[in-house]
Amino acid sequence: MTARMGTAALGPTERSAALDRMQSQELDVVVIGGGVVGAGVALDAVTRGLSVGLVEARDFASGTSSRSSKLIHGGLRYLEQLNFDLVREALRERALLLQRIAPHLVRPVPFLFPLTHPGWERPYVGAGLALYDTLGFSFGFSRGMPGHRHLSRRRALRIAPALKRSAFTGAVQYWDAGVDDARYVMTMLRTAATYGADVASRVQAVGFLREGERVTGVRVRDLESGTEFDVRARQVVNATGVWTDDVQELVGGRGQIHVKASKGIHLVVPRDRIHSLTGIIMRTEKSVLFVIPWGRHWIIGTTDTEWTLDKVHPAASRTDIDYLLDHVNSVLAVPLTRDDVEGVYAGLRPLLAGESEETSKLSREHVVAHPVPGLVMVAGGKFTTYRVMAGDAVDAVAHGLDRRVPPSCTDQIPLAGAEGYRALWNSRHRLARSSGLHVARIEHLLQRYGSMIDEVLELIERDPSLGRPLAGADDYLRAEIVHAATHEGARHLNDALTRRTRISIETFHRGAAVAQEAAELMAKPLGWDTEQVKREVEYFTKRVEAERASQEQDTDQEADAIRLGAPEIVPVALPEGHGV
Repeated sequence: MTARMGTAALGPTERSAALDRMQSQELDVVVIGGGVVGAGVALDAVTRGLSVGLVEARDFASGTSSRSSKLIHGGLRYLEQLNFDLVREALRERALLLQRIAPHLVRPVPFLFPLTHPGWERPYVGAGLALYDTLGFSFGFSRGMPGHRHLSRRRALRIAPALKRSAFTGAVQYWDAGVDDARYVMTMLRTAATYGADVASRVQAVGFLREGERVTGVRVRDLESGTEFDVRARQVVNATGVWTDDVQELVGGRGQIHVKASKGIHLVVPRDRIHSLTGIIMRTEKSVLFVIPWGRHWIIGTTDTEWTLDKVHPAASRTDIDYLLDHVNSVLAVPLTRDDVEGVYAGLRPLLAGESEETSKLSREHVVAHPVPGLVMVAGGKFTTYRVMAGDAVDAVAHGLDRRVPPSCTDQIPLAGAEGYRALWNSRHRLARSSGLHVARIEHLLQRYGSMIDEVLELIERDPSLGRPLAGADDYLRAEIVHAATHEGARHLNDALTRRTRISIETFHRGAAVAQEAAELMAKPLGWDTEQVKREVEYFTKRVEAERASQEQDTDQEADAIRLGAPEIVPVALPEGHGV
């Protein structure tokens, strides 16, 4: 499926049409939540022949699904817990995403595991990685991925000179995969729309339609216009992650699923601050610390602490940031300081609550439940296994529909931009010549849009000024901001600078220096007047200021209070009870 074959856009016109269709017919299924699981459910359901609608109260992927560690991985630590089935499942998914479903978005990433204990640690870690590789290779899940290799300290320093010689005795290198999580979700939603799903962001579910005990749809509010309407559906799927309990309470569920939020924060630093050709992974007393290659940057994460405050904007405190810096500096020859940190982001993991009080010990496995007739709940899991979760949820929908529904086929469905990607990558020099862009720009675009690169190049052909980079964020072309509004469902400046691009975490100014230019680029396709452009810039700037100030606070409570000082560009209306 390439752009030339008519990949659905998610622009303003398409959003209006989707909302019109959702209120004019009864759907087979309506999905609440536009993160990776909700998007996965929509794609799974629509490719089984069901009529599908999806609503998201904020921006697509604005919760957990844009704030992860950006990894597609089997989960090494689950091996240590002897959870072989979960690792095998995740490795299978990793292989599918790399090889068939999204080769333009998911790429292999090497990691170095420094060894600190002479004697027992090398055979212990080596045995675990050998099993990790074996689980992949034996099922054909690791095609194109090198196996692990043992390195002496000297050889490890050759590929990671940034490591402090005295901090380790040797190393083991292995491979996993990386992804831009928010871009992946948005691409999945475009794919679902191409197959016929109606999707819309900034549309909040404010209540449920009932016939006796049965849920028969949702009452929604379009937060852009303030209008409310009913979306009737034979089945409703709640895929709201850390908001799962709120919905369960709203419909009078019997507590079949309990989700506890765990906060994980990440730092972004320039690539030149850590001299290494490979990512790094190390244990901490509470979690696992990754140093992940990310374009011209590194992502360092993560923490794992319980969070009971605001779920929309979890705040990173000074304590969180210092924790990560202290741990990564324990292995670096040249320590990082707070001045090296370009960006900080915090996300919440939706963990299934169990016996343990510590979030680091709660389950990452998922659960699907039918708390009341007509409503399916899905929660838990991790980004890598979203497709399995979605398939299980739609199986429950099929059971509720009480009619024959074909089995899941998403293992055979490439995402928009995947088909033709490798051929275009091989032709990138020709594309550079024909477009007038440098080949490095073409590579950047191909790794973000795949074969949908045509859409961006057509914008530049119509307006050559869009072929220039943004002043102050020159990794991105001006055309990419316009494309975010016309094709990718970006409704506000924050959507474009935080999720369609990653300017808000990849620049020291956090996007403030490009806010005016980007808002002006979005104004025409979104119909903004001068006042709205000014408003968008002001709201974005206040958000950046509030985030910076929150990251100077010592406690979660102080950080949360300051972060909440920045108002929403579209306030999420809360009905009596809870909004989703």
